[in-house]
Amino acid sequence: MGADTHEIVLKEIKTKIREGERISPEEALTLWEEASFYDLGFLAREVRFRLHPERIVTYIVDRNINYTNICVSGCKFCAYYSKPGDTGGYLLSQEELFRKIEETLALGGVQILLQGGLHPDLPLSFYEEMLRSIKERFPEIHIHGFSPPEIVHFAKISGLSIKEVLERLIRAGLSSIPGGGAEILVDRVREKLSPHKCSAEEWLEVMRIAHQLGLKTTATMMFGHIETVAERIEHLEKIRRLQDETGGFTAFIPWPFQPGNTELRVPKVLPVEYLKMLALSRLYLDNVPNIQASWVTQGPKVAQVALEFGANDFGSTMIEENVVAAAGVAHRLSVEEIERIIRDAGYEPRRRRMDYSLLDS
Repeated sequence: MGADTHEIVLKEIKTKIREGERISPEEALTLWEEASFYDLGFLAREVRFRLHPERIVTYIVDRNINYTNICVSGCKFCAYYSKPGDTGGYLLSQEELFRKIEETLALGGVQILLQGGLHPDLPLSFYEEMLRSIKERFPEIHIHGFSPPEIVHFAKISGLSIKEVLERLIRAGLSSIPGGGAEILVDRVREKLSPHKCSAEEWLEVMRIAHQLGLKTTATMMFGHIETVAERIEHLEKIRRLQDETGGFTAFIPWPFQPGNTELRVPKVLPVEYLKMLALSRLYLDNVPNIQASWVTQGPKVAQVALEFGANDFGSTMIEENVVAAAGVAHRLSVEEIERIIRDAGYEPRRRRMDYSLLDS
């Protein structure tokens, strides 16, 4: 393909995007390889403002609570887990869990993100009781909990179906499901990175059933390790296809793998590649309403630039975050700092709930 033909093809793809048409996986790959960094950013910004014309950037006040780090998954990208029997393993007591929630509420928090490792010895009833006890003590808190690998694990240890597990957790107090454990939704990658974790289809099936049962969820992508760009696009395609079917994803959060203290020795993704991937996500996921900037992995300055590359959400205040911190990345921002960063970028900061409904200022 000559240079002129390249330009014509690229121009046709840009026109499709500007006219609100859907791009194919092949066109997404062409954009990645041929479009300039700035073109990707400008296109993603156009799409962002088509979906969200007002100059508002949302964020949520919440806390990540890792109820245990004991895990049999053994993912090569994780610096946080402990094998069963290791000295660093822990399981939060109810008292510790309640203290963390009380602190969250005192700081204006509206939800907790409750996740843990794949613990081999805890029955499903343990998780049901944990949810029930939280909702009895703190009826106002939104529990955004248990990523798809945990749900698949619960189904295996209980001998129940994914639907039965989800129905029981919903009755106990589960409000929504985070998109963790997606990594790259391609089994070639998953078999190398996390062979003991759920397959790509199992991850998607948990989300499909959750959406059918009325739960909203988020979706994520951890990129920049052993996957190809084509596999990143395959991941986006699977999210887009499921969203066409169910409409249950409220947001997409792409974030780069943090290699510190992990088994994987790969170069760290640079900010330019992160911003390109963020922009491509906004362009491809035409049916997912919100794209979140990852200040936790990128720091506040790059996250601020992300607001011009398709992101309309600044994520969470992350009152507590352990998993990324275990990989040697520790950015901390208060509500005041988040709001200042958003204002400095020329936007109005607004607090939100998990479903993206706005809270009164």
